[in-house]
Amino acid sequence: MPVINRIAEFHPEITEWRRHIHANPELLFDTHKTSAFVAQKLREFGCDEVVEGIGRTGVVGLIRGKATGSGRVIGMRADMDALPITERRADVPHKSTNPGVMHACGHDGHTAMLLGAAKYMAETRNFDGAVAVIFQPAEEGGGGGKEMVDDGMMERFGINEVYGMHNWPGVPEGSFWTRPGPVMAAADQFDFRIIGKGAHAAKPHEGRDPIQCAVQMVSAFQTIVSRNLDPLESLVISVTKFIGGTAHNVIPGDVTISGTVRTLTDEVRDLAEKRMRGVALGIAAAHDCEVEIDYRRGYPVVVNHEAETEFAASVARTVVGEDRVRTDATPVMGGEDFAYMLEARPGNFVFIGQGDTAGVHHPDYDFNDDIIPVGATYWAKLAETAMPAG
Repeated sequence: MPVINRIAEFHPEITEWRRHIHANPELLFDTHKTSAFVAQKLREFGCDEVVEGIGRTGVVGLIRGKATGSGRVIGMRADMDALPITERRADVPHKSTNPGVMHACGHDGHTAMLLGAAKYMAETRNFDGAVAVIFQPAEEGGGGGKEMVDDGMMERFGINEVYGMHNWPGVPEGSFWTRPGPVMAAADQFDFRIIGKGAHAAKPHEGRDPIQCAVQMVSAFQTIVSRNLDPLESLVISVTKFIGGTAHNVIPGDVTISGTVRTLTDEVRDLAEKRMRGVALGIAAAHDCEVEIDYRRGYPVVVNHEAETEFAASVARTVVGEDRVRTDATPVMGGEDFAYMLEARPGNFVFIGQGDTAGVHHPDYDFNDDIIPVGATYWAKLAETAMPAG
């Protein structure tokens, strides 16, 4: 089955919602205007329940079907927050009006597609059970997904399984990619402060150079990937900040190096942290320096459940055809806090093709409005297929 005709009819309206959200981006949990907009729309659609303030600024709408005998409740999640990036394009009428903030990851599109599906499902209610449409704040580093789970969302709405979707540039427009098992990486952060002894640059022997020590740490971290890890496993260690020194002729007393670690299994995650700590302590000792280690676990691995992934793929095939759905997608080493929802309930996370556009987190990015009917149809068919009305 192709795009649902009724959803295609209000494609222009959904596009207006999307562009309104794009023009008014908000960060992390400060999605007050976006959350209010979403809640207002859900009430206009006639959702049976609309609850605000879950996970601080999250919104959940509950839509009951024509029948509820199955007792089944499916959760569908979209994220609402933007990024601290300055939008570079000046040629779009819906350009961000919030300086230094933009929807550079397509969360505006995710929210609009799920709103479109909610409008259709509230009109037709062609399923036996209920749908919980979940609008989450703070995906971009704030852990809003965990906050909503910890706030009792799954139990409050009786959610049995949960599904998520993210647009992806470079994937053919309107196609779907997913896979069972790990699909997005755990994302951890580190700050290592190397403490030596400052000295005049002309008299390095009177100090203990933390820069030289830090340089060797940065290099040695990469040997963890090449010499401690099975070549068939995945690990990315990226040092992204190197901070130290104030003058050309002064060896500083301390230096800080920071970055991220990306992994696809808990075993590799544990190995990476253990080896980084060991390497840092050993190199610091060899240079007669000290090191203060701040290593923080971030989002866990996004792990798709096998049965739900095959089901999601089968629904996508009814929307776009067999040849436009892949279930062998290469895992992405970026992080995504939908992982917390998949730890709480079985489900699937799928990528919808954005086409040949600027990449996510790029100042030239904009969501592709042409894929809105495809994404909204996928959500609607997910409910109708999982919970047939008889």
